[in-house]
Amino acid sequence: MLHFMTSEPEQQIGVGTQDAFQRLWTPHRMAYIQGENKPTGPGAGDGCPFCSIPAKSDEDGLIVKRGAEVYAVLNLYPYNGGHLMVVPYRHVADYTDLTESETVELAELTKQAMTALRTASGAHGFNIGMNQGTVAGAGIAAHLHQHIVPRWGGDTNFMPVVGHTKVLPQLLADTRKMLAEAWPTA
Repeated sequence: MLHFMTSEPEQQIGVGTQDAFQRLWTPHRMAYIQGENKPTGPGAGDGCPFCSIPAKSDEDGLIVKRGAEVYAVLNLYPYNGGHLMVVPYRHVADYTDLTESETVELAELTKQAMTALRTASGAHGFNIGMNQGTVAGAGIAAHLHQHIVPRWGGDTNFMPVVGHTKVLPQLLADTRKMLAEAWPTA
């Protein structure tokens, strides 16, 4: 349990120079930092998580919606609660390499994701986009994926700026269930 208001800072031996700061430990982030489950190469058979996720159950893969050519999945390392990605099943790196039907379905699932996020969480706005190539910031550049990050007024605070930490109020499995139930049927 976190205590935000204490009269004396809690001290922990071995954490460095004694100061007045509390520590919020996020050891689960170390897997991301160290590149755990990152592909070993650019091919579909090189451990691409976006190629292996569809073989899992929706719950185990954090899949919110499956389409014919693309699917919507929660980001395992979200920028905000409800951070989704729309991903083609086909292992393709560049947006210009999508077929016309993949492009249309990617756009349609993006619209549906926005609707579901507004319904489920009252999102006020969104950051939507894709990073094309490692140099542009793509964590997994070999498999195209579009980010849909819900935003709320005042959702930026001192934690990401000062602490380089995101505080997420809900487990990913619970978020997946909530969004799947709110997904539009049309």
